[in-house]
Amino acid sequence: MLATPIGNLADITLRALHVLQLADAIACEDTRHTQALLRAYGIDKPTDRLLAVHQHNEAQAAQAVVERLQAGQRIAYVSDAGTPGVSDPGARLVAAAQAAGLRCIPLPGASSVTSALSVCGAIAHAPDGGGFLFAGFLPTKGAERAAAVQRLAAEPRCVVLLEAPHRILDLAHALAALGERRVTLARELTKQFEEVSTHAASGLGAWLQGAPQRVKGEFVVLLHPIPVRQEDGAQAGRVLRLLLAELPVKTAVKLAADITGAPRNALYEQALQIKQGD
Repeated sequence: MLATPIGNLADITLRALHVLQLADAIACEDTRHTQALLRAYGIDKPTDRLLAVHQHNEAQAAQAVVERLQAGQRIAYVSDAGTPGVSDPGARLVAAAQAAGLRCIPLPGASSVTSALSVCGAIAHAPDGGGFLFAGFLPTKGAERAAAVQRLAAEPRCVVLLEAPHRILDLAHALAALGERRVTLARELTKQFEEVSTHAASGLGAWLQGAPQRVKGEFVVLLHPIPVRQEDGAQAGRVLRLLLAELPVKTAVKLAADITGAPRNALYEQALQIKQGD
């Protein structure tokens, strides 16, 4: 499972180039796109060594790939951009290979999800000090999308969404229901017109409509974690102190987190400070 660049062609790895050259065949989301990518790196593969495995034929085409692997061939799978099998096709192919007792090897590389997370600054403020939820593409129908947003409204962690340019305004309007929750839009990552911008959810639509280019390109949309209010933090501290007077640290921290909803890691650090001060 071989990651390819999401934009900038220099983001290919040396290992990926080596494997693409050695592979007996390359399974790919779009054979034409992959052929152009290979030529950009000076790799020449006959068209009969490129196998179309995409969302519309993945279940059937996976069996053909499995048969080639069982015959001893080396097969690399690439999606059009980024790491396959996450939001792009590839997961069914992996499942079929594993079911046949075959080994699947990851070749890491570009990913729009981790690229956007690395520059949004949201993880530092997540409950328990980190973590995120990958939700991918939300439903396209208005009512279903609104219901999905309402479910995500209660998710305290950072939430990662993906969206296409022709639907980004619809998503922005749905996210407006989240009010002042911070949202980062990462557009055209690694490309010439890359843009990363953070706004309150209620203002996303206005910002996108502020300039024509802002609705162009593929989007990663990150809902920042729900911030802990100062009064909530003070209440959690009071509960923690009461529990520490009667219980061991781990038990007190667990109960305080369950009662108040405060991040467990932060409560544990606070508990240690309280114990050191006693």
